[in-house]
Amino acid sequence: MSIRTKIEAHVLKRLLALVTADARPNLNALNDIVKEVRILELNVKTLGYALAHRMAVALPPREDGQARLIGLGSKPCTQADIESDWMAHWAAELKTAVIYHRKLWECAYVLQVLFEHGHLVPGARGLGFGCGAEPIPSYLASLGITVTASDDAGDAAAAAGWIASQQHLGSAASPFLPHLVDRERFDRFVTVATVDMNAVPADLQGYDFCWSMCALEHLGSIEAGLRFIERSLETLRPGGTAVHTLELNIDDDGPTVDNWITVLFQRKHLEAFAAKMAAAGHQVMPLSFDFGGQVMDRFIDLPPWLHDLPDAERHRLGPPAHLKLSIDGFVCTSFGIVITKHP
Repeated sequence: MSIRTKIEAHVLKRLLALVTADARPNLNALNDIVKEVRILELNVKTLGYALAHRMAVALPPREDGQARLIGLGSKPCTQADIESDWMAHWAAELKTAVIYHRKLWECAYVLQVLFEHGHLVPGARGLGFGCGAEPIPSYLASLGITVTASDDAGDAAAAAGWIASQQHLGSAASPFLPHLVDRERFDRFVTVATVDMNAVPADLQGYDFCWSMCALEHLGSIEAGLRFIERSLETLRPGGTAVHTLELNIDDDGPTVDNWITVLFQRKHLEAFAAKMAAAGHQVMPLSFDFGGQVMDRFIDLPPWLHDLPDAERHRLGPPAHLKLSIDGFVCTSFGIVITKHP
């Protein structure tokens, strides 16, 4: 580090310090702007999480546990979905409470799509990409469905931040979840594999369905993510179903993040891709970009994320709850896209 750089760092540190050398409040203009930002972030999280937790507790109980066809299309996560009968059904199937969190929405969305397309039956074959510690492989095994649960190699997952946030298979012994399936049945129906989503092996084919949940935005670029979705169709039998969720930047008019660890898709990318798939003979379930207008649709979570906070702060905030969040300053949510391979 040069002498000039050291001096600049020292000056910046002094400008941003909460107190001066003699312990008086630091009143310079720069510090007045930034010193409350972290507290503001935590206040936003506290109020949003508290509201979401109270709303979840107040949700009416659902006594009818039957899955039903609702014609679920390609769409974003919304509060109305969280409060729906289909969400309550799949949360019960996964033995978890309904909470206002987009990751639960992704699990329920994938399962509802697979149900509607007739794949949740014994003897079906499914391929999961970027499975991490998600519950879907164990749940599918409990139904007698043969599953290949794949994830990227450990070094690639670490680079994408999946291991640090415990979203990678390497963060647990396996995707086996004993509250959903017993060990013998899991071992009988689930095979764990390492698969590079940028180079899906040619021998993975003939599956009835495939899925991924917010994994394809970590493949290096928007183009690579869309290329993966197209490649995933090659793993399916004719008429098979691909269902993938991704990070969507809800602003389609401005810039977005590309060529980065996490890229953010926009409406224009999905519409152009859907047109390309239709031209190739595949069927894309209709795209909806209705982001909802209720309170949890408008709450935008901010960093720092819970896995980056001290234990005491995590305990104070409680479990995370958000449907939308800021990623590199862009408002994002989970979006699901469903494609049926041409016959």
